[in-house]
Amino acid sequence: MKKLYNLLTFLILSAVVYTSCTPDKYDLEKTDIKSEDLVEGIAYTITHDTENPNIVYLTSLMESNYQSLWSHPQGRSQTQKDTLKIAFPGVYKVLFGVNTRGGVVFAADSAEFVIDEFYSGFVDHILWTNLTGGVGHEKTWRLDYGSYGLAAGPLTYCEPQTTWDEWQAGTASIGWAPAWVGNEWIIEEADKDSRMTFSLIDGAEITTHKVTEGVDEEGTFSLDVDNHTITTTDATILRSNNFIANATNWNQNLAILELTENQLMVGVRRTNDEGDYLYVWNFVSDEYAENYVPDDVPDPEPPYDGDANNDLTTTVTVSKTWNIDMDYPYNWFGLDGSALSEVATYGSDPEGFTFTTWTPPYDQAIFESINLSLTKQGDKDGNYELVTADGTVVGNYTIDDSNNIDFGQPLSVFSGVGGWLSFGTSEAENLTNTLRVIVSEKDALGNIEAIWLGMRSADKDEYLALHLKPSSSGGEENPEVALKNIICGSTWKIDSERSYDKTTSWGAEQGPVIFSDYSTWAYNPLPGQHYAAGEADIDYGSMKFELDGTVSVSQHRRIYTYVDETSGETLVRNGSPEDGDILDTDDIVNLNGTWTLDLDNNKLSMSVGVVHPWTCDYMVLDWGDLTIYRIDGEAMLLQALRDPRSGEDAFQMNYVFVPAQ
Repeated sequence: MKKLYNLLTFLILSAVVYTSCTPDKYDLEKTDIKSEDLVEGIAYTITHDTENPNIVYLTSLMESNYQSLWSHPQGRSQTQKDTLKIAFPGVYKVLFGVNTRGGVVFAADSAEFVIDEFYSGFVDHILWTNLTGGVGHEKTWRLDYGSYGLAAGPLTYCEPQTTWDEWQAGTASIGWAPAWVGNEWIIEEADKDSRMTFSLIDGAEITTHKVTEGVDEEGTFSLDVDNHTITTTDATILRSNNFIANATNWNQNLAILELTENQLMVGVRRTNDEGDYLYVWNFVSDEYAENYVPDDVPDPEPPYDGDANNDLTTTVTVSKTWNIDMDYPYNWFGLDGSALSEVATYGSDPEGFTFTTWTPPYDQAIFESINLSLTKQGDKDGNYELVTADGTVVGNYTIDDSNNIDFGQPLSVFSGVGGWLSFGTSEAENLTNTLRVIVSEKDALGNIEAIWLGMRSADKDEYLALHLKPSSSGGEENPEVALKNIICGSTWKIDSERSYDKTTSWGAEQGPVIFSDYSTWAYNPLPGQHYAAGEADIDYGSMKFELDGTVSVSQHRRIYTYVDETSGETLVRNGSPEDGDILDTDDIVNLNGTWTLDLDNNKLSMSVGVVHPWTCDYMVLDWGDLTIYRIDGEAMLLQALRDPRSGEDAFQMNYVFVPAQ
C-alpha cells in the first residue's frame, strides 16, 4: 500500500510555483522563518476528531500573513486549516510549509499520524463503487474512442462551468462532440492501449499506463461525492499529448459529469489563449469494453434522401443528360456519404486536380467523352444511354427505395485511367449492376446542381463516386427570377418560435439560429440561451423585399445600460442583459433601403441591416452582408459573419427567417 508519499517532487515543484508567486519586493530579502521552526505542535498541529478518529484536522499556528502549504495523503492545499477524511488504516505523512518574505520554506521533516481502523463511511457510496469496484477491489478504465455505444469519441467540448447536475438533467451546453474517426488529430491511435486503474485495496490509489506520454504512474486520489469532483496526486487521468499544454490543472477538483458502472467523464478546464472551455475526457471500463457486443445495426446510409428518379430525369421534361465535372471529377466516400479525400486544387487550377495528400489520376479526354442520359418512364424506372470513349450502351433501369439504380447489365464507364483507376456498376454482393446516388448538391432554390453517383466497393466499406452535373438546356425558369419571386412573396421574420425544423445527418436545421460545420455537429440555441438567439418571448420585427430592389425593415430595438464597477461610468450592455441592467431604450426602428442578389457568389446584400436580435448586434460588422444557405417557400436561411473583433472567432451564424403570419 502506498502510504509514504514522494515529498521530494512536491518540494521541488512547490518551491518553483510558490516562489514565482512571491511579490518582487521580497526577492532580495532574507527568510524570516527556518525549516527547523516548522515543528509540529509549534508551527502546526495534527489532531483527530474526538468522535471519528478517521477525520484528521491540519491546523496552522503561524500568523495569518504566512500562507500555509500542505502536502498530505489526499493531495495538496494552501489553507490555514484543512480536513482529511481517511478511510483506511495506516501510517500517513504530512509535510508543512509556509510562503515567507524570502520565499517558500518547508519543514525539515514530515510529520506522521496513524489511522487505526477502517471506516467504510467515507467510501460507502455508489460513485466510489462505480469508479473502483468497491472496497477491496480495483477497476481499470480506457479512453472511449467511440466504439462502445456510449460516447462519440474520447473528447467532448463543453461550456466552462458545466456541472454534474446539468449533464444528468440533459441541459449541459455541448460545444462539440466529435467522433475520433475523421478527427484523429485529437489523440493518437496508440493511446487505445493506455489504461488507468482506480483501487480501493488498502487505500485509494491510482495507477496509469500512458503509451504516447511514455510514463507509468502511481499515485493517490480522492473523490468528492457531494461536489462531484476528483483529485489525483502523483498521477493524472489519461489524456492526449496534444492537449497537455492547453490546461494548467490536471489534478485538483476535476469535474465529473458522468460516473456509471461502465462510463466515466472527467472535465479539465482549458486555460491557454484559446479561452476558457471544458475538455471532457470520455472513458469506458475495461470490463465493459472487452465484453461489448455492438447491436446488429445496418450499414450507415449516405445523406441523399430525395427521389432519385425525379432528380436524375426531371426539370420541365422527363429527361436529363449528365456530364462529369471536369473541375472535381470524382472522390471516395464512406458508407455515410462523407468524402474520404480532401480536395487541394481543381481541374482548372494550374496544378490540376489534386487531393491534399496525393495526386489522383486525371484524363481530360476520357472524362469529357462521357455522358449519361436518363429518361423517366414510371415512378421507379426508365431508360438510359451511356456514351463513353469506347462507345454507346443503351438499356432500361429501375430504382429501389435506397436509390440504388439497377442498369440491368454490367457497365464500364472508364477503365485504366492512370494505369489503375476504373469506374462502372458495382460487383458487390446483392448490388451487382448498380450505382447509387450518394449526395446531391442544390442551389438556393433547391434545384439539383450536381450529384455524386457511387459504385459500392466489393471488398471495402466505401464508394467511388463520380461528380456529375446536368448538361445545359433551355426552357427552364431563370433561377434568379424564381428566387426573387420567393423572396418578395412574403414578409419575413426571425423564427424565434422554431416553426421551421428539419433533421439532417449532422444535426437539426431549426430556428432562430444555427451554429454548425454542416458535417458532424449543430448547435441550435433557443431565445434566452445564447446571445445570438436573442431574448425569450420577443418579436424582433419583420422585413419586406420588393421586386423593384427596395426593402423595408421594421427592427425592434432595445438598449440596456449598466454601471461599470471600476469606473462608475454608465455603459451600453453588449450581449444579453444581466441582473441589474437598466432598460434604456425600447422602440421600433423603421429602415428603408435597397437589396441585390449575386447568385454566382450566393450572396444577398442589403443597404440596411437584416432583422436580428439586439443581443447580437455588436457581434456582426455588417448585418446587410449575407450569405444564402437556402431559400424556399418555407424559410430563408441567411448567414451573417461573426466578426473576430467582437472577441470571438469568425463564424457564419445561420439565421432562420419564416413568413410572418
